[in-house]
Amino acid sequence: MVYVVTPCAVLRPTALRGRKAPRPLLPAGLALVPRARPFGREARRLLFQHAFARYVTALLPFPVAMIIWPELALPISQAPLLMLILVLFIETSVIAIGSPEKRRALASRDEIARVTDLLQARARDLLTGIAARRNLAAGTLHLVVEQSGMARVPPFTLVSLQWETGEVLDLDAEEQALLETGLMDTDLTEQRLHLVNIATDTFMRATSLDARTVSAHARLAAMAAR
Repeated sequence: MVYVVTPCAVLRPTALRGRKAPRPLLPAGLALVPRARPFGREARRLLFQHAFARYVTALLPFPVAMIIWPELALPISQAPLLMLILVLFIETSVIAIGSPEKRRALASRDEIARVTDLLQARARDLLTGIAARRNLAAGTLHLVVEQSGMARVPPFTLVSLQWETGEVLDLDAEEQALLETGLMDTDLTEQRLHLVNIATDTFMRATSLDARTVSAHARLAAMAAR
């Protein structure tokens, strides 16, 4: 799931304010819920990113068992160690890969280089197009791609465009569509990037562009498109 974050579309745009770029946005959590789809799949996935929500889900069998077998309520309530073991097992072995060796084996060095080079090339093309479209003459843009670190769940990819001051830029519909469709395809899938990120233990990748380096040809092409 690719989710493009822009302040004009999220529930709490003030949560996106910052003083530096590039920076991760996933820690903002439920503040990133889309205003137009507060109960949509992005909101559900952002909720699942919260450790507390996962802990509650993991411990849900215990109160259910107390309801079904009331005579076991007291022994179950006095077994916090069992609850802790279950939570740790789910966090480290079910939704994550605990072994560093297993994580590193998910992607070879050649695969890591291919994926990161492809992502950077596409991000740079998108940055050039957006900078030319906005007729930016100076300053640095950052295209930030973040993914969830949970290994055994479908990947969740957060994309944002950040200005050098730390501001997350508002994007119009065309720019959002460019980011949603311009980064990932059959050659560079979310799953492929996810494996590389897990193998390298790197879940935020940023590509930067100085607006002064945008060519006159790119600016003319953007002007013609407008």
